[in-house]
Amino acid sequence: MSSNGRMAAFKRMMIRGSLFLIFFIAPGVAFAETKEKIQLGAVENVLLLPWRVTLPARIDTGAATSSLDARKLRIRGKTVEFTLPEQYGGRQIRLPILKWKTIRSAEMEEKRPVVVLQLCIGSKRILTEVNLNDRSKSKYPLLVGRNTLRHGFIVACDTSYCATPSCPEATSK
Repeated sequence: MSSNGRMAAFKRMMIRGSLFLIFFIAPGVAFAETKEKIQLGAVENVLLLPWRVTLPARIDTGAATSSLDARKLRIRGKTVEFTLPEQYGGRQIRLPILKWKTIRSAEMEEKRPVVVLQLCIGSKRILTEVNLNDRSKSKYPLLVGRNTLRHGFIVACDTSYCATPSCPEATSK
């Protein structure tokens, strides 16, 4: 591995380590841990933390990665700035980019920034990787993929809205 490759690997490790410290060791941060699996339907309300923004989410076992509707997406060095859709508060958010992911579909191939988000789904508060893109043509602003569902969820596709966000931070603004 070249010195540039080692430096890039070191930087990725430092970003992940910083995220670990921020989300796991930061004072006052506690995560609800439940051993039982939470049943989700095809569509659920999900709370984005720490902003307390509730979004309807499509639960998609066919999607490898979760995806968030990010409008006015701007890359500034190793951070990304974006705005949530107006109907969900239009909040501007700035987060460190964890990595880039190539997303392939029948129509296209596209590189998207990936960030780490805290979500409240049902009674679980979890950290998950989410790619950012403009989902304005999609019915739901958040797509919850398998990378998030592996945190103790099962999906009953014949129902919806089974798991109301009930983390302590679940009071929406």
